[in-house]
Amino acid sequence: HISTDFVFPGNVPRPLTENDPTDPLNYYGITKLEGEKIALEKCPDSVIVRTAWLYSAGGRNFVNTMLRLAEKRDIIDVVSDQVGSPTYSGDLASALVRMITVIHSTGRRNKELSGVFHFSSEGAASWYDFAKAVYDIRKTTIRVNPVLTQDYPTPARRPFYTVLDKSKIKKTFGIEIPYWRESLGKCLLSAGK
Repeated sequence: HISTDFVFPGNVPRPLTENDPTDPLNYYGITKLEGEKIALEKCPDSVIVRTAWLYSAGGRNFVNTMLRLAEKRDIIDVVSDQVGSPTYSGDLASALVRMITVIHSTGRRNKELSGVFHFSSEGAASWYDFAKAVYDIRKTTIRVNPVLTQDYPTPARRPFYTVLDKSKIKKTFGIEIPYWRESLGKCLLSAGK
């Protein structure tokens, strides 16, 4: 089951572990947390992977929105007081394949290989930092203004800090996780963007 960092309220300024208290701020987070609970209730051997700030070369996501805006504008405002870890979907897919391979290679059920795990890129960034990195890597000239959440209202409340601690997934499955900016460069290069 794929879940989200939005299960957390975002009020703890340190990397969040799988055992930290959840308390979603919006309906999306509430439904994802409910999905986690149902999965574990119906199948105690479930594997739940919480991820964050997911993007890819295609589809609708933050990176592609930033690239599209740069084609139309010279100046944009981006929230600077929400911090997380941008995560490339290719890295998540590789981690999931590794997890499945390890689980199937055991040939038996292993409680250590089930439960909740966190996966996101290494490091932390604000949405502003993330946008600046997209433009820096692309060598795009655009002015990016940092703004506060209160100055950029959205329909759903968002947590302020959701950097995930990945110690458990790295130790359990032997997964190496790249730094977010490195993966962003790989994504932009692979898409020819």
